[in-house]
Amino acid sequence: MNTHQKTYHPYASPFDPCKPLTEKTYSTPPHLYMGFQPPNLPQFTPAEALRAGTLWKDFYDPYFNSFERAKGGPQT
Repeated sequence: MNTHQKTYHPYASPFDPCKPLTEKTYSTPPHLYMGFQPPNLPQFTPAEALRAGTLWKDFYDPYFNSFERAKGGPQT
């Protein structure tokens, strides 16, 4: 199963004066999991597409950072 949120564990030096972050996360865009663009994908209206940054609904991802996701996402 493909997920859009990935995690990794960076190296933490024993000599680092700061408390290390043991796990970091990053987001991958939805188009990475589509081998090709199928025909007749649902589209946003032109005004919605400008706000979303893409014309096709299947390629939209809001890209919340980890702090926003912890709070439940932005209030819209």
